[in-house]
Amino acid sequence: VLRYPDHPGMTEAKERLVPKRAVFPWGGAAILLWLLVAVAPAQALDLSGRVVSVHDGDTVNVLDAGKVLHKIRLAGIDAPELHQAFGRVSQRHLSAAVHGKTVVVHWTKHDRYGRIVGTIFLDERDVNLDQVSAGLAWHYKRYEREQPPAERVTYANAQTEAHAARLGLWQDADPVPPWEYRKAKKADSRAPKTIN
Repeated sequence: VLRYPDHPGMTEAKERLVPKRAVFPWGGAAILLWLLVAVAPAQALDLSGRVVSVHDGDTVNVLDAGKVLHKIRLAGIDAPELHQAFGRVSQRHLSAAVHGKTVVVHWTKHDRYGRIVGTIFLDERDVNLDQVSAGLAWHYKRYEREQPPAERVTYANAQTEAHAARLGLWQDADPVPPWEYRKAKKADSRAPKTIN
């Protein structure tokens, strides 16, 4: 039999029987705040350092002032793989532009491989855009939604102009985009091997 008298001895029993509201102490306000943070665009960060190596036409290593090495994937572009036509040319073009130089990387995220994805600036010049303008990288449409609208248009226009002028990889009659090349290589590696 449960009784709720205002008896000092029954206070503990009453507290155990009444559930506490402690899951979200601020109720809906906490949930609303979480949703605003989750859907708000990520704040851009700047990283400054010296480019110590260039892997290919869209990936470099930057050493910051604290001697921490950062692998940078150039945002908004996709350069030919090294074994593709113009892959080495793209790498050399990027290397000539930034290797050994101090750059600023404007970034907002890491990719699934842990690389920083960002735009490299050298003396306020957009190096990523330079790769597209030279016909040595594609504007990576798959991720264009991550670019500000004006930048998206600028990159798309740069690719159109490079294509029209037959610069770099656009000299080929039918250049293979690197994402298709990677997909084909992945499919080949999964295909069953035959022994003769």
